[in-house]
Amino acid sequence: MLTFVEFPADVELLSTGQLRMPFSDAVKYCILGISILLLLVALAILIWQIFRCFSETHTSYPQQDTVNTDLLYSEEKPSGAENYASPPSTKVVDVRAEARRLTRCLSRASFPSEQNYAESDMREHQTINRVHGSLRFSVYYDQLQAFLVVTVLQVEGLVGSSQTSGLQPFVKIRLMWAGSEGTELESQEGQVTPSVLWTVLQEWRTRVVKGSCNPLYGDQFSCSLQDNKDMINRITLRMEVRNFDKFSRHTVLGEIRVPLGKMNISFPLELQEDLQIPQKDLVGEVLLTLKYLPTSQRLEVGLLKVRTAIAEPSSDAVMHARISIQCNQSKLRYQKTSAVHRCPVTVFNEVLMFSLPDVPLEECKILVSVYETPSTGRSNKCLLGHLSVGKDRSSEDEHWTLMVRSVRQPVAKWHGLLL
Repeated sequence: MLTFVEFPADVELLSTGQLRMPFSDAVKYCILGISILLLLVALAILIWQIFRCFSETHTSYPQQDTVNTDLLYSEEKPSGAENYASPPSTKVVDVRAEARRLTRCLSRASFPSEQNYAESDMREHQTINRVHGSLRFSVYYDQLQAFLVVTVLQVEGLVGSSQTSGLQPFVKIRLMWAGSEGTELESQEGQVTPSVLWTVLQEWRTRVVKGSCNPLYGDQFSCSLQDNKDMINRITLRMEVRNFDKFSRHTVLGEIRVPLGKMNISFPLELQEDLQIPQKDLVGEVLLTLKYLPTSQRLEVGLLKVRTAIAEPSSDAVMHARISIQCNQSKLRYQKTSAVHRCPVTVFNEVLMFSLPDVPLEECKILVSVYETPSTGRSNKCLLGHLSVGKDRSSEDEHWTLMVRSVRQPVAKWHGLLL
């Protein structure tokens, strides 16, 4: 049998607090050393945090970042927020850096200004004026068989951009036939001149030669024409030298125009012509109606008629148009009209409605492209021409001005279709 004996504690030791721990001196010194080490680590962390706090509060940011950051918040900041300094945090620093990056992307300074537009137009005008090179080709017309043969031989003396190795020239050939006269169009100088509607009889292109300023081709193209003497006299050979782009944004380096009726091509005639500044040809006229609805921010574009010149009427050709709105240098989703059989005056009578974004109306532009496709089969579409209506940087279209003045009322006007 076990008996427990209780010994009374020493009241004098308890009152004086001189209790002894049942550890050796080595263990006590180890615990003391660990405590001092932890204290030093805590002091070092405290000093580092104080240093970060002072360096964060006294850092000065550029003026553009401060202004742009204020634009991100719709609520007004309290007056006491300037004197408040919160403990630094890595998460807060990352959010501020991300906010400054986004505001630089969304600020008005990042969008191209009118000055940038003018500078880009000036550079483009200068590059167009500096057309270099020549095109060597041959033309032959067999009068007995009414057969035309065009051979592209060589392009010489091309001068590309700084990346000369990226120059990929090719030649695009169009047989342009002068049809009937269109309506009188007013030029920029205020002179009214009768216009001639052109139509494309044939269209070819050579192969692409990479990395050469003097490419050799030797490509030959042929087609049969109507056995009519007046037919060959109204044909102009338009040849464009272009720089190939994989996204179909080919750059026109220069062009030449050869009227076949003014030269004797009954035998193979070899010519070499200097490249000229590219120009647009009038290939048709489009009757458009415009109506602007400011309350609902909508724009109604009506395509009524398209007038083109047809050299050889065919029953398997249909025509459709693609209309899009460009606002602030970005295109909205385009809309297509229904396919209509092509005739000298093709009637559509369709109205397309576009919802405009929250941007000023003067920053919008209407783009119309007319295409021709055969009704049978799934062949590639052929571009007949395109036009644009809107407030340009240098001038403003008359139709656009009438639309702005007569709100909620449709305004109709003929426009030239260019190619």
